This record gives sequence, C-alpha cells and structure tokens, in this order.
Amino acid sequence: MNIQILALAALAVFTPTTWAESTPTPLKKDDRIVFLGDSITAAAVKPGGYITLINNAISTSHPDLGIETFGAGVSGNKVPNLQARLEKDVLSKKPTIVFIYIGINDVWHWKKNKEGVMAGGTTPEAFESGLKDIIAKIHATGARVILCTATVIGEKNDGTNERDAMLEEYCAISRKVATDTKSQMVDLRKAFIDHLKANNPENVAKGILTGDSVHLNPAGNLLVATEMSKALGLKIEAPAPK
Repeated sequence: MNIQILALAALAVFTPTTWAESTPTPLKKDDRIVFLGDSITAAAVKPGGYITLINNAISTSHPDLGIETFGAGVSGNKVPNLQARLEKDVLSKKPTIVFIYIGINDVWHWKKNKEGVMAGGTTPEAFESGLKDIIAKIHATGARVILCTATVIGEKNDGTNERDAMLEEYCAISRKVATDTKSQMVDLRKAFIDHLKANNPENVAKGILTGDSVHLNPAGNLLVATEMSKALGLKIEAPAPK
C-alpha cells in the first residue's frame, strides 16, 4: 500500500476544514488543547514527553495567551475506549483543539485465539465508524480536530515488522476519515518511516524512536512534538540523525 504524502491543514478554531489545506491557523487566546490517546499519550505529559515539549513551546512563543494543554491518554486504549470516555475526559474540558493519536492497540491487540482465529483488536469497520463518531461529537462543540496516524510496532525500515501491513491499512483509514470529516491530519506514520529509512541503517526493531518498538524514547517524543507542532503554527526542531 502506498503511503500518501499529506499536507497539514489550516483550520479556524471554531470551523472544521479540510486536511489537504496547508497553512496552520495561529493559536488564539484561551485555547484549550486536549491530547487524546493511549499509553503513548499517557506518558507524554512526563518531562521530555511530546505534550510537555509542545506545552513548553507554547509557553515560550505565546506566553500571554493563557493556553492550556491536557493529557487524556489511557494505557491499552483502542478507538472504542475513546468513544466510551469522550465526554468525561475530553468534552468536559471544553477544548478548542483536540489531537487524536490512536491506532496502535486497535492493531496490536489482534491475537489468534485458541481456535486460531484473530480476535481482540478493532475491526477496520469499527475503527472507521468509531473515529467518525468521536470527531462528529467534538466538531459539534465547535472544536478543531487534528487526527494523527498510528506510528510503529517495530522499527525495521524494510517493511518486515510483523504488523506493518495491518498498520498501513488502519493508517489509510485514518487518512480517509480525516478527509471525510474535513479534519486536520498529522501523518505521524509517514514521519516515522521517513526518519527510520534515513537513520536505521542496521534495520533494528527498536531503539531509534522507541524504547520497546512501540513506546516513544526521547527522539520519538521529539519527532511527534515536531510534527504536531506544525499543525499549531509552532516550530520545534526535529530529531537529529543518530
């Protein structure tokens, strides 16, 4: 499956736009930014985490705007889990911007049961419909949605990680949902793959952008922060080659 090269979208704070637009809308006074996701997002509020890096960049570049950031990551979460806790963990915070960074567990949790049948993940149909449901409810409040593709389950740069084909399928769904819902898109998977092709000459499965093949190390957090920050009109330096 080809990986599309996607431009980041421009978006007025209270008006959803198309993912194909390229100029980010500047942050505004009293913006409230929620980062919704799984354990990768849960860890991102720690020192060096991507939410912390983005928050620091906002504090430096827009110290007088009173912008708040909120982490809403829960370990093991899939799209159905986000649907179930959307009101409590996101909408109750009255956000003006919501990043959705999800998909790893929807793919990773597919396992063969004792009958040899794959079970436990999120079907492609449920993944797509669930994302659309979440985005519709956020858009209904007037907030801006920035949808992110999943990143990696294994860092080999030749397409031989066990879940590569399935991740590509689900990332393609995320890209389609962004288009269908006129949401902004940050293609984190493309950014990761491009970085790994350039900086993983030994084709190792972990240690370049992740500590364990999934969860971000400092370089991975910096790369995610770099890509997400572009959607906010911020600049954070991308990780340097190893």
